[in-house]
Amino acid sequence: MKNIFSLLVAFFLFTGIASAQEKSAAAQLLNEINLDYKGLEKVKALAEQGKSDEAVQALLKYYKQRNNEHPDVDLSIKKVSANDKKVAEEALNHQFFVHKGYQPSYSYGTDINWQYWPVKDNELRWQLHRMKWWIPMGKMYLTTKDEKWAKEWIYEYKDWLVKNPQADKTVRNKKVTLSTGEIDVNENARFAWRPLEVSHRLQLQTELFPYFISSPSFDAEFLTVFLNNTITHAEHIRSHYSAQGNHLLFEAQRMFYAGAYFPELKKSEEWRKGSIAILNEEIKKQVYDDGFQFELDPHYHVAAINIFIKALGMAKAHGLEKEFPASYTQTIEKMIMAVVDYSFPDYTNPMFSDAKIHVKSEMVREFKDWQKVFPDNQAIRYMATEGKEGKLPNHLSTALKTSGFYIFRNGWKESSTVMVLKAGPPAFWHNQPDNGTFELYINGRNFMPDAGSYVYAGGGEVMKLRSWFRQTMVHKTLTLDNANLDSTDSKLQLWRNSPKEDVLVYTNPSYQNLSHKRSVFFVDQKFFVIVDEASGTATGKVGVHFQLSEGNPAFDMSGLKVTTTYNDGNNIMLQSFTPNSNILMQAEEGWVSREYMKREARPAFVFESDKQDANPVRLVTVIYPVVSEAQSPKIQVKFDKNTFTGKGLDLKVRVDKKEYELKY
Repeated sequence: MKNIFSLLVAFFLFTGIASAQEKSAAAQLLNEINLDYKGLEKVKALAEQGKSDEAVQALLKYYKQRNNEHPDVDLSIKKVSANDKKVAEEALNHQFFVHKGYQPSYSYGTDINWQYWPVKDNELRWQLHRMKWWIPMGKMYLTTKDEKWAKEWIYEYKDWLVKNPQADKTVRNKKVTLSTGEIDVNENARFAWRPLEVSHRLQLQTELFPYFISSPSFDAEFLTVFLNNTITHAEHIRSHYSAQGNHLLFEAQRMFYAGAYFPELKKSEEWRKGSIAILNEEIKKQVYDDGFQFELDPHYHVAAINIFIKALGMAKAHGLEKEFPASYTQTIEKMIMAVVDYSFPDYTNPMFSDAKIHVKSEMVREFKDWQKVFPDNQAIRYMATEGKEGKLPNHLSTALKTSGFYIFRNGWKESSTVMVLKAGPPAFWHNQPDNGTFELYINGRNFMPDAGSYVYAGGGEVMKLRSWFRQTMVHKTLTLDNANLDSTDSKLQLWRNSPKEDVLVYTNPSYQNLSHKRSVFFVDQKFFVIVDEASGTATGKVGVHFQLSEGNPAFDMSGLKVTTTYNDGNNIMLQSFTPNSNILMQAEEGWVSREYMKREARPAFVFESDKQDANPVRLVTVIYPVVSEAQSPKIQVKFDKNTFTGKGLDLKVRVDKKEYELKY
């Protein structure tokens, strides 16, 4: 520990933060402080006398006495959760909680090796540099006042600075020898100084400050290191903003945090104004008029809501809320209402694209936080109070037409039936080639969850796993030769609602010379009829794929039928019918991943036809709730010359003795 400060001097020289040959680190910091800021009169006087060290001591006293409250930090806590305590205690021995997909946590050594990469998953390497264990350490210090927490945090903080130099023009392709071995500065910076990670640490600066500022170990020397590092991080982001997407949102919001929380810094106003401009512009670009974020991923949609709300919360805490127009808040409210619409009655979400599942407790907390911002919205209040207060939306089935999320719903209770189908425009990195996929929830069970994503990015083996979960054929949609879709640009043809039936018709130019048209009927608010049509001159294997939740369903391959066999009497029967003579039902490999790096085997199957000419391939699939296979109804579908007209559809479906005419 004794050598770290001298190493830091070399670090600041190396990265260009300060030139110790010209001025001390204290003088450098004072040059970055707005000495005319109210409360810094003594700091200014000492600085003007050339007493830099004494001025920083006065600055430290100012910071220890100022209001250090933070909208995201609860300084009134009396007890730390068991999990946070465990994470903090492990961190004392440099066993760091980096990613919940990798448990137990890895040890990074007595002499911390910040370049250690035990599994070649990029997320494991990136997220190491987010230091998720530091907040639990801060909570332990806050509640115990045991100085070991502050001392260890400061040690790790300084150690990271020494061992993770920035890559800039002066050190391009430079190798550096550290106590833990030689590193390539540029290669390491790809993980340690990626703008998203830098922004995470920048926000962390504002959150850790109120936890530790009262510590005697948080002295003038460390204040100098801490604030100089804050400036370095903010300036790095300002010159390395991501081009688009949720990364840009995160970076702008966190820049606003730094500017608002440390207004004494000269550049704080520039940070605030620049980040507000980005947020105000991006909320228009990234959020469709129906309220959905343009990555079309429920997980990142919620993240985007919280980014926009966090910025608003910090603005209100510092009297800056007028810098956001009324439309900004209105858009956030619309985004939350999209969550209300696509959520299943148990508060879980469809796992489309890279989405992971949010459980009820998590989403109730989210809605409670959102309710604070929108106290008059009765639907948000209903979700936040689990129905004890507020009112349900005045609709059931609904369509987010621009983003392509279509929700069939017969109620809001856990016993209700809800299907969420995704068929929208092209999206971005987190999106998957899955247009037409859907999830089906009936009476408390999600019978047809989406595949999920399992993992994000990394080495060859990791990317093989990611690629498997991304492929079109593991989603509930149509493929040609099991290839990924060439085009994900679905166009809505019809959305019609009535008590008798809800109808969705969309088309997608899925492959070169092969278009997919899917029609979905929600009949009597009870069962579904899905009509798939593959049209065009392309030839090859046309498949319509389905996947079920975990279990052992009963398959009738020759009858193109499958029935789930749960012993609680809550089951579905899926049966397909076709005017094509050569369609076969076959089992496929099936997996579902609800959490990062966790997967479960599940049944999957395909209805496949060998398309040899320009004639269309057509398949009608009925999904019907049943008590058991033995009590399943007899279903028939009638095809004649009037069924498919090119401009519409006229389909007759018989369930036992009742016939339904489904047409548009």
